[in-house]
Amino acid sequence: ALENRLKQIKNELIYLIISFIVMIIIFKIAFINEGIAIILRTVSSLYFMFIVPGFALLYYWNDKLSFIERFVLSLAVSGAIIGIVSYYLGLAGLHIKYTIIPLPALIIIIAVLINWKRSQK
Repeated sequence: ALENRLKQIKNELIYLIISFIVMIIIFKIAFINEGIAIILRTVSSLYFMFIVPGFALLYYWNDKLSFIERFVLSLAVSGAIIGIVSYYLGLAGLHIKYTIIPLPALIIIIAVLINWKRSQK
């Protein structure tokens, strides 16, 4: 069971890397005059902000949802969670420039812990 799960995670990481490369190509075509460093920075930040946290959270339902479904839903889930939490942190007085990097990382860590607890049962 563990070998199958690791194989599935490896395959999905490959799919995520391929989608990252495709996104870089699309952005380079769309923004032809920009340098590759700016394109990489933009795509990396969008990926870290809107795809990876939601994808990690949605891995809980990997048996019910396919890769494409989780990938598409991860955009909405990440956007919603990061938007809502950033709003309330802003109301609490914490400026967004202090939460923009730790917040997605915290969501990823929470998702990993949830999935790890699930696999222990």
